[in-house]
Amino acid sequence: MKHFIYALPLAALPALGVAHEYSDRLHDLSHFFETANIVAGHTIVECTLSGGAETSCFSITVKPEPTSYEPGPWCPTSVNDTADAGGIWFKDGEVLDVDGAFITKLAELYNDDNWKLFDEATGQVRVTDTLESCLAAARPNVDPEYQNHCVQCLLEYVDEDHTMTYVIPLEPQPSEAPVPTQQAGSGVALNGIRLDGPAPVDAILSAYTIAAFDDCGGHVNEHVGYHYHAVTDCLTDGASAETDTQVGIAMDGYPIYEASDDPAVLAQLDACHGYTDDVLGYHYRAGAPGGNLIVGCLTAQVGCVMEGEGGTCDATAVRHGPPPGGARPPRAE
Repeated sequence: MKHFIYALPLAALPALGVAHEYSDRLHDLSHFFETANIVAGHTIVECTLSGGAETSCFSITVKPEPTSYEPGPWCPTSVNDTADAGGIWFKDGEVLDVDGAFITKLAELYNDDNWKLFDEATGQVRVTDTLESCLAAARPNVDPEYQNHCVQCLLEYVDEDHTMTYVIPLEPQPSEAPVPTQQAGSGVALNGIRLDGPAPVDAILSAYTIAAFDDCGGHVNEHVGYHYHAVTDCLTDGASAETDTQVGIAMDGYPIYEASDDPAVLAQLDACHGYTDDVLGYHYRAGAPGGNLIVGCLTAQVGCVMEGEGGTCDATAVRHGPPPGGARPPRAE
């Protein structure tokens, strides 16, 4: 089966007999993702979702790097560095600055004297500052040589031609059970950056490492490039304070909106951080940044995330629930 069914200008879609609501939907998507670094899309494709539903999806291929800001920084290099030299970390629902003082207090913070990410004589922080050290440390089985390091991977380590393709149902399809977010992630943000599942904090901490996020809640790995583990004001900056801001689209097709601090809204959220209201219908509310949880799970069948461009989406072939550290998305063949 050929993956791309419609790859013509959006204005040509109605003449080809494509349902009018789909052409309208693609126009809406084009506007929604106008700040994304799009390589290909928006197109309608045939897809098989995680529960076996065969349906129509939209597909976009993006470069996994934001266009409105430069990601980073992540790790300070000295215990004397202030917050502007590093990123953030999550603990017990709070967002902590990864500055020099944070590095010196890790043993106290985690009640474990084995923490020592810095040289006591020089005050220099141990940082993975090469591609080789990044690859050795940013994995579930951290190379023992890079325990007690602040782990960072830079965008320059990712191949400049690297792209990610998101294939998401145009209309959500019911799922027999909620789908975990570890494999396909939570969704894709309005700027084309992956909204990931929870960071594997326990695995990271067990190796005495801190895989810091930048102030936008993102960091880099070689497989998906730059991606988010939190929704911050980087995705809502400039939006009207009087209306709720949609920050992304979940992998099951439902919209993801910014976090809410309204007790009435929070009381209605289901286990996946979703709920229904009269204005927005069913949608997700992103978790607070310190919670390491953008959405709790996905209530409908999910589509595909693939490295590269042009592959066929069969989400039934994807194992949902990888080991700590995440799994490499399939390549688009």
